[in-house]
Amino acid sequence: MSQHADIAIIGAGMAGASLAAALAGSSAAPRIVLIEAEAHPGYHATGRSAAFWTESYGGEAVQPLTTASGPELHRLGVLKPRGALTIARAGQEAALGHFIARFSALGVEIEPLDRAAITSRIPGLREGWVAGALESSCCDIDVAALHQHYLGLARRAGVELLTRARLAGAERARGRWHLTLADGRQLSAATLVNAAGAWADEVATLAGARPLGIRPYRRTVAQLRCAPMPSAQLPLVLDLGESFYFKPESGRLWLSPHDETPSPPCDAAPEEIDVARAISRLEQVVDWRVEQVEHRWAGLRSFSPDRAPVYGFDSRVAGLFWCAGQGGFGIQTAPAAAALAASLLLGGQGGEVDAGRYAPGRFLG
Repeated sequence: MSQHADIAIIGAGMAGASLAAALAGSSAAPRIVLIEAEAHPGYHATGRSAAFWTESYGGEAVQPLTTASGPELHRLGVLKPRGALTIARAGQEAALGHFIARFSALGVEIEPLDRAAITSRIPGLREGWVAGALESSCCDIDVAALHQHYLGLARRAGVELLTRARLAGAERARGRWHLTLADGRQLSAATLVNAAGAWADEVATLAGARPLGIRPYRRTVAQLRCAPMPSAQLPLVLDLGESFYFKPESGRLWLSPHDETPSPPCDAAPEEIDVARAISRLEQVVDWRVEQVEHRWAGLRSFSPDRAPVYGFDSRVAGLFWCAGQGGFGIQTAPAAAALAASLLLGGQGGEVDAGRYAPGRFLG
């Protein structure tokens, strides 16, 4: 293990891995160590995502990063066309119109659909669902391939990955961080990057920084066998009220109740009540019969107080950089977010996306 590095990144999920790859590929080529608490990178949120690239998903604060990430995700070949259809109940027509107008103004291509058009795309759609908004550009993301791509780039560029390496202490002296791992290993770095996901505020506390209020929330997904099984061409279906989403996957249906249950940082597990709630909501949308719940899982999505991600140097603690609070959008925004964070770390302005809206100083005053 190297005893000294220019940059130590805490967390080797999508955020940490993509940032390590972006930094390692820069002309500055800093010495980087990627520090992961688990035995394998991506064990938590990254490895449990039913990820899709949808420009409207996450709201206006996330959309610029999502849109800017699209070309690179396409270039890497990790996107598969899917389409996303947001559906609305009777009485929600005005809200759906506002949704379409908001994102159309940002350059997102959204097509309004009437009842007949959404029924043609969602066989068995029940009465009461009257309109929709179609984003044809939506794609599924091969999360594992994208994560391994970044880890591979980082490794080939000389980034050192430490696993089973939980951070236990961080002190700054003479312009460097002196880090202690839970097993007693020690190393130092000029800059400490907090890409610890659900544990971001805990890492900040270890580093003597004020937590930003980044809170983890549990999200549940179930894999179902239904009758009839929906076509593989079914779009990602979401509702305007954000109470469910579902899509076909490998001959089965992946369904989430779009839950956000506050949770401590942990190895998240699904709750039966959330799976039952998801199925109940699905039954209000389509007349398909759920024959079996084949698999269920849960992951943690971590949000800042204003639900926008946090990228930038801490305004009070020297040498501490935040790369956190990505919510459930860290995968669809990974290329642009990594480029933005790498630019800021190396003294730039963040590139094509406005970095100011993501600065940690907005919470610290």
